Amino acid sequence: MLSVTTEQLNAWLVAFAWPLARILALIASAPVTGNPSLPVPVKIGLGMLITVLVAPLLPAQPNVDPGSATGLLILAQQVLIGLAMGLAMHIVFHAAEMAGELIGLQMGLGFATLYDASVPGFIPIIGQFMGIIISLAFLAVDGHLLMLSTLVESFQIMPFSPLSVPSGLRTLVEWGGSIFSYSLALSLPLLAALLIVNLALGVLTRAAPQLNIFAVGFPLTILAGMLVLVLVMPYFTPMLERLFMDGLSTMLRLASALRLS
Repeated sequence: MLSVTTEQLNAWLVAFAWPLARILALIASAPVTGNPSLPVPVKIGLGMLITVLVAPLLPAQPNVDPGSATGLLILAQQVLIGLAMGLAMHIVFHAAEMAGELIGLQMGLGFATLYDASVPGFIPIIGQFMGIIISLAFLAVDGHLLMLSTLVESFQIMPFSPLSVPSGLRTLVEWGGSIFSYSLALSLPLLAALLIVNLALGVLTRAAPQLNIFAVGFPLTILAGMLVLVLVMPYFTPMLERLFMDGLSTMLRLASALRLS
């Protein structure tokens, strides 16, 4: 007759529940997988599948009762770590969307907004376009697989421990500050081109005061912005790849900072 002790049940539960908490938290907060349009059962099923594949490769868990105060603390830590790592990658997407907002504002399309369920809220149409572009690029370069690989590596960097207190979130805050520099780097070519167009329109207005600058300048600015956006789109690829790599490295630095805190 097969007999199972309470210690064995606790060990099996810990080996599955703690990794599942970190993985589900990352799936819920990471780009693409964290989109509200993706059904919750799909997210849970994906998290359980990844946990079943990853759990045998993880280091040994501490001998802690999962229902004790220490076990619940470790469970809460795993959720916080997964959310922080997913947010670190989501900042990359917000940088691209912010670049689109800057471009749309300079083009005169700041009033053209669409509802985005992932925010939720209204964002400029160019910002949503940039969000779609970076999402497709993320999937094209297997960014979702690299993100999962980074998650598995984080279990080696920060194993389950009741002594680690996740107070190293300053790394995440500092990474969030880089959203402005990255968004400016993405939008700078278009901002420079549109600045030249506006300067040319200003000179034209001085040379021909009778010209209705609003009737001419508004469509001309939109046309020039669209044309420059099409021309510089191929050059976004190296910048987006750099953004993805920086986001993945930040996920690992965040896990290391949480471990050392």
